[in-house]
Amino acid sequence: MSRIDDLIAERCPGGVPHLALGEVAAYSENRIDASELDEGNFVGVDNLLPNKGGKVNASYEPNTARLTKYETGDVLLGNIRPYLKKVWLATNEGGCSGDVLAIRIASAHRGSIAPEFLFYLLSSDGFFAYNMQNAKGAKMPRGSKDAIMNYRLPVPPLEVQREIVRILDNFTELEAELEAELEAELTARRLQYQHYCGQLLTFDTSVQSATLGEICQINRGRVMSKDYLRDHAGPYPVYSSQTANAGVFGFIDTFDYDSESITWTTDGANAGSVFYHRNERFSITNVCGLLKVRSHDLISTRFLFYMLGQLTQKHVREGMGNPKLMSNIMSQINVPIPAIDMQRQIVAVLDRFELLVNDLSIGLPAELAARRKQYEYYRDRLLTFEEAAA
Repeated sequence: MSRIDDLIAERCPGGVPHLALGEVAAYSENRIDASELDEGNFVGVDNLLPNKGGKVNASYEPNTARLTKYETGDVLLGNIRPYLKKVWLATNEGGCSGDVLAIRIASAHRGSIAPEFLFYLLSSDGFFAYNMQNAKGAKMPRGSKDAIMNYRLPVPPLEVQREIVRILDNFTELEAELEAELEAELTARRLQYQHYCGQLLTFDTSVQSATLGEICQINRGRVMSKDYLRDHAGPYPVYSSQTANAGVFGFIDTFDYDSESITWTTDGANAGSVFYHRNERFSITNVCGLLKVRSHDLISTRFLFYMLGQLTQKHVREGMGNPKLMSNIMSQINVPIPAIDMQRQIVAVLDRFELLVNDLSIGLPAELAARRKQYEYYRDRLLTFEEAAA
């Protein structure tokens, strides 16, 4: 940071001017025909990515004949739900929908403010917080175009701006590299885990087997609406067909089950491969199934949990036309049952691998969040200037 500190001390020791955005920029007033646009240069709010992720190609065509034209160097802002932080520095010319604002540096100020510097100012958390404070509407808030133009921003000398952009570009590049490395590590561990699952859970015909209906009690849950959950709020989890948050649908004041068991999602496109090992007090909804082992001397619940992850995937691939995995189908699935000691050894190996994968899954977002927090700290520091006396 010494280089930028030296520059600031040299070029703007008494602070820098702070101006309203509307004093240095304006919304694009140019128009472009929809016929001139394609998936690469049409920007709708849906193909601006949240959390300052830039943009992807459009998946639909414009629904109006004439659109706002943007140019290279314009800052495009998603104007619906500003908390999504949708922003992109245009690298080409094109057109954008009415829900996207194209902010262009005024010709008189193009020698005093760099587009990249303006982009970083308008992608700061401070700007998005300001935008949300002035947004209108509750369910679908929109940024106030007038308020956006009143947002005050520092305008240091161009040399200072360029050095800040260089530093922030380096931070962005390093963050992308770190994310790629951590994702690659996690992918490698998952592939390794899948390999060992396949190796350890494959048995020849000499191993005895039985159907799930023979070795398990199979249950379906009961209907529970969100209103029911609200009226019976409590500490006990309710699991449903969703896979986010380990299947938790809500929490109520009673429980239907209080023993080691396996739940599975009976609904959903990938129902055949989503299982959870439970050992607590809980309930399930009608789109969630439950398996309870009849004899733990015969088969371990944890072993069955791992085994089902293999068996049901194969079952679905073999042509189950309906992606739902209902109780009558589950009851017919044949499960290999090796000696209980072998089951325990297999579980011990797979538990270690699962722990490693889960630790990485938890550690990856935590590490990225820490780096992003560090990045935001330095960005805020770099973009904060003492205002020059009038």
